This record gives sequence, structure tokens and C-alpha cells, in this order.
Amino acid sequence: MSNRVLFGFHAVTVRLKTAPESIIEIHLDATRRDARMRSFAERAREAGAALVDSDDARLSKLAGGPRHQGVVARVKPVAMTHSLDEVLEGVEAAREAPALVLVLDGVTDPHNLGACLRVADGAGAQAVVAPKDHAVGLNATVAKVASGAAETVPYLMVTNLARSLNEMKERGIRIIGLSDDAPHTLFEADLSGPVALVLGAEGPGMRQLTRKTCDELVSIPMAGAVESLNVSVAAAVCLYEAHRQRSAAASS
Repeated sequence: MSNRVLFGFHAVTVRLKTAPESIIEIHLDATRRDARMRSFAERAREAGAALVDSDDARLSKLAGGPRHQGVVARVKPVAMTHSLDEVLEGVEAAREAPALVLVLDGVTDPHNLGACLRVADGAGAQAVVAPKDHAVGLNATVAKVASGAAETVPYLMVTNLARSLNEMKERGIRIIGLSDDAPHTLFEADLSGPVALVLGAEGPGMRQLTRKTCDELVSIPMAGAVESLNVSVAAAVCLYEAHRQRSAAASS
């Protein structure tokens, strides 16, 4: 596996917290002397990271664009869970919370994926799953938008999404797909047990085979003029409704 680039305060700070030994070097904007940069540099030094003063041109070249916030890190890949089976076996062994998986069918925009990973982390999802042939991979843009969640939530790209959904069913996980024309709304569904929430790309939605594999289809009620939500916003609505139902069930 080749080395990666992370940029932005959040993404690099999370790597400093979770795997400082994987950081090769951190390039900092030599012209920034504000409190945020000073605090970040101090944390990086405490973690033993090698710091390199760089100019904006160098930082932009490393990050692939100007939105680096003056912080770019060259890092080694961190070994995460390699398969969906490993994730689900870990969830079952921990017995702390029912499985909650976000499935993205056809999401190819790195900004959407980064936002979905951030939401998944916040809502307590154990993994985000996508098909290899209809998805964007992890890159620096995804990591920047995810604000560190790309380092904490396993992003699993599977060869056959329908087969993976059926494997989840065999483990007792209900597959709930989001569709504008579903007969019931998200808020009528029981999300308190093990579930995988499946969202398709904006416009085309889920592929037909993915749709047929779902146990249930639900919609997000829309009260205004727009017909649908951005996929990352829809993911947030779905995941936090699951989080709300689980919290209510745990406290009852």
C-alpha cells in the first residue's frame, strides 16, 4: 500500500490521536502564527511528528488544491478492518449495540462520501459499505471532508453488493432502502434492532437489484418544494433516526 496525504486540521489531528506512529511528516504553512496553528504544532511535536515549514505553493501541490488550511501530512496507511465479516463479528462479540451499517449504492462524489463518513461516525454506525464498481475510493478530498471520520469508520468496498446484503440478512440484519416512492416513511420503520440503511445516488437512486434485495423501502417525507435531499443529508436523517430509536429503547 502506498503512502497517503491528509490535509486540514481535523483530518490530521485525528491521525495524531489515533495513529501518530503512521505520520511520516507534517508540512505547515510557515507564514501562519495564529493560536490555532501554534496549538496544532505543539500537539504534533508532543506526538513526535516531524514538522516541515512549507510555503503555500508546496502545500497546494501536496494536497492537490488550495483548501489545505496550512496543514498537510504525508502518512502511512493504517490497517483497518479488512472485511464486512470482521466488522459484523466484532459487533456481535462486543454486544454493546445492534449493528448499524450505512450502504451507499452509486455514490461517486468524494464530497458526498466524506460527509457520509462524518455522519456515520457521529451516529455510531460501525461501517460504510459500497460496491467497488459504483463508488468513489478514499482519497485526500474524502478525508478532508470527513474531518477525521475516514480514519475511524471502516469504508468497505465489496465486489458484489447484493451478495453482501444477503450475507447481512443471514446475520439477522434488516435491509432498509431509501426510496422516494416507498409506501411508508422512515419514521414508521423500526430501526431499533440490527439494520443496514441503503441509499442510492442522487437522481437514479438504488440500482434495481439492490432495491429488490431490501427487506423494506421507506421514504423521507418532504414538506417543501424540493423533491429530494442530498445523499449525505439523507444519510444523516436516516442514521440519526436510528440513533434516536435505539437511545429510546435503551432507556425504556
